[in-house]
Amino acid sequence: MSDVTHILSAIGQGDPHAAEHLLPLVYDELRKLAAQKLTLEKPGQTLQATALVHEAYVRLVGANEDAHWDGRRHFFAAAAEAMRRVLIDRARRKGSAKRGGARRRVPLDAVASPPAPDVPPADNLFALDDALRQLEVEDPIKAQLVKLRYFAGFSLEDAARALDISPATAKRYWVYARSWLYGKLHEE
Repeated sequence: MSDVTHILSAIGQGDPHAAEHLLPLVYDELRKLAAQKLTLEKPGQTLQATALVHEAYVRLVGANEDAHWDGRRHFFAAAAEAMRRVLIDRARRKGSAKRGGARRRVPLDAVASPPAPDVPPADNLFALDDALRQLEVEDPIKAQLVKLRYFAGFSLEDAARALDISPATAKRYWVYARSWLYGKLHEE
């Protein structure tokens, strides 16, 4: 059992000091994950990877007294989900009427060159979240696969292991989920 898994187990058993030992062990990986998520945001983003890690960590460990993770992979999947929620909450706050409401900047180069189909632009974060929620209702395993791949940065093989499915099944699910999400994001 790794140190991270041992500490996660202690947190699950209610040890109040275990969370203090967890952050130094997972910080570098969480920071890489946060930096990856922030590359999908608009240029000029004021949120730094460090702040995203800290806010997601507080949501995971600080506020959730009864948190229980089934190991390292489960923790990082939960961290990716927490980061996604932080980014969505931040985007909602920025989109409030107090901050300009529905007015959006449209850079000229974004109009000239559309993004790749499997990498939604940051402006479509709400649309992606809505589509992902619909997919979760329709097929929770495929939605979880998307979260692990897109938000946690898992490889297809790692995501398959985390979901306890074969790599071939994960590949089929990934192809389906991507095309399903693409259709939802681009329907008229």
